[in-house]
This record gives sequence, C-alpha cells and structure tokens, in this order.
Amino acid sequence: MRYLSAGESHGPSLLGIIEGLPAGLIIKEDYLNQQLARRQGGYGRGGRMSIEKDRLKILSGVRFGKTTGSPLSLMIENRDWLNWQKVMSTDPLDETGERKVTSPRPGHADLAGGIKYLQRDLRNVLERASARETAVRVAVGSIASLLLAHFKIVSAGFVVAVGDVQASSRGLELNAGVIKEKTADSLFYCLDKEAEQLMRERVDQARERGDTLGGVFEVIVEGLPPGIGSHVHWDRRLDGRLAGALMSIPGIKGVAIGLGFEAAGKPGSLVHDPIVLDENKKIRRTSNNAGGLEGGITNGEVIVLRAAMKPIPTLTKALSSIDLATGKIRDAVVERSDVCAVPAASVVGEAVVNWEIGKAFMEKFSGDSMTEVEMAWQSYMNLVKDYLGEIKI
Repeated sequence: MRYLSAGESHGPSLLGIIEGLPAGLIIKEDYLNQQLARRQGGYGRGGRMSIEKDRLKILSGVRFGKTTGSPLSLMIENRDWLNWQKVMSTDPLDETGERKVTSPRPGHADLAGGIKYLQRDLRNVLERASARETAVRVAVGSIASLLLAHFKIVSAGFVVAVGDVQASSRGLELNAGVIKEKTADSLFYCLDKEAEQLMRERVDQARERGDTLGGVFEVIVEGLPPGIGSHVHWDRRLDGRLAGALMSIPGIKGVAIGLGFEAAGKPGSLVHDPIVLDENKKIRRTSNNAGGLEGGITNGEVIVLRAAMKPIPTLTKALSSIDLATGKIRDAVVERSDVCAVPAASVVGEAVVNWEIGKAFMEKFSGDSMTEVEMAWQSYMNLVKDYLGEIKI
C-alpha cells in the first residue's frame, strides 16, 4: 500500500490517493469523519478549528460502501479558502503581495524551506509545512485502521504529558477499547483526570504569556501476531518504520518504543522480557519492556510507542527573527495557530501508526481482495499455532 497527499493550509482542499487497498474492504465514512473531528479537538486549539468542520469526500475507489481495488481518492475541503482565494490563487494576475511572509519563525520550516526552494515569500513554504496537512494523514490512517480492525487489531492514542505535567498512568494495564472510551470526553485525551486539570492550567498560563506548550503522547496497538516486519534488511524493520512515521508528524522531536530511553539506564536483567510458560503451557512474557517489537519484528505483545512534541513555533509574543526583505532584525511573523496541539497530535500519531502497520500487514498477507487476505491471514495463524505446538514441553 502507498499514498500521496496534496494541498495547502489555506488552499481550496486537501487531497489523498491510496493505492493497494484490497477489494471488498468495508469503508465506514461516519467513523472516518469521527476521527477527523477528534483531530480538530483537544484543549489548546486555535481559531482555525472554529472555522473548519472537516468532512471526508471519497471521490473514487469505493462503491456501495466497499473498496473496489482501484485507487481510493479522497478530499477534505478547506472552508477558510473563501477568505484566501486571492492570496492563494494560481492565477499570476492575482499576485499583489498581500499576506506575504518575509520574517521566518524560529522552530518552523520557514527559513530552511525558503533556502532550499529559493523562496522569498515564505508563505510558499509554510502553507504546505503546516500541520493542517495531517488531516489527510488521519483520514488515510483511519482507512488502514478499518482494514486492521477486520482482523481484530486495534490501536489507541492518548496524552501522557503536557508541558511539565505528567499523567500518572501510561495505560499499559488497559486495553485499546477502554482507553478510547475513557479518553472520549477528555479535554486532553488523557487517562488521568487530576493531571488533566493541571494541564489545562498550564495551557491557560501559556496563552496569557503569548507562549506555547508541547508534550508527550502514547500509542498502543493490540492484536498483532508475532512475525510482522523483518530483521533481514534495515528498511524492513518495523520499529524503524514506526519511529519514522511518528517523527514525520510536524513538531515531533523524539520517539520511544517500550521502555525507550529508560532502558539505557538499567541493566539487561531489568530490561529484557523473560519468556515463560503460563498455566496452559503457552509461551508468554512476564513484562513488555520491548514494547512488542524485537529485532524489528512483532513478538505478539502489545505495541507501545511514545512521541515527544515540541511547543508550537508560532508565538503570539514573537521571538526575534530577520526580515528577508529588508535585512533588519524584527519579530517573527505571527500566523494563526494553537497554544497546544498535543491531543490532536495523539490522533495523528494513532493514524500514522495504523498506516505503517497496515502496510506491513499487507506485505505479509498480500492479496487483491479481502477474501485472499483473509485466507493468507488464517493460513499463517495456523502455521504459528503449529509452530508453537511443536515445542516439546
């Protein structure tokens, strides 16, 4: 499976084309729109979210609610386009210099992208670098989650820290369904109600200062069998692919799997997960410090991933920058933005993880139709059962 996306933050729409979905997958548009709404939610979002009410339009690849096997194309309209038609016009006669950006924001792609693409108007960079693009990624990843859910593989993303406020639980003792239920009415998609109140206070304080806050979110995936991914080539290692997917989200600066950085400060005897037999003589682990991945391959345990998001680089109390048009030092440009987008990032994180696992899943259980994929899945699950059954007790 693969996909491409296109579109700018204030352009007419965001577009996506997915190739490689098997025919016969049931597409639930209500579910997809619910995920888009989750991305727009969370405490700390800015005024743009009061304008946009993201709804998915599927343009091809689905008929009567099921995929046909042809490329699936989708569109999410930008309502704010009505206010930006002249500024973002493709017609050279409309160019006036209105809303031109020449003072790059520290921490954003503005200056680096301007240098790379030799752009003097940095709007040509920031419109695509904007996290608005992640709406398509949520839609695409949610379609992958429908594929995975068919095989009882379920994920959940939630917030574990905002600024210096840490939630008391990472949710390891909860299953994905319970996590989704408990975070559904949370302002921060968080499992710790006491920490949530402190998070809200920190965001309000940052807003008053003209500042922003980052944080950490976690994504778990349950139901994956052992054997997804591979150790034989670096680019087939699933841990590397998942880390890369999370790092590709705007603002993400760190990714951990299982214990992550904590493992570096512990001896091996306290890090690696002992292999034992349970009362039914089945192999299991007494812990999951590896986060469900060993050697770039799923080991049958729950996948546990965490990502650290830096504070958003657009500050209403702007940092120092340089005006590329005049060469003088001045404040960085202030674009409409959020104070904290960690809850939204947890939704995006869940989506990109679903997509990457969906890709690896289809590599393992390839087929042009859901019937073929189901046959490959069942055959493999039988082989795994036979393999484990051959171990002499």
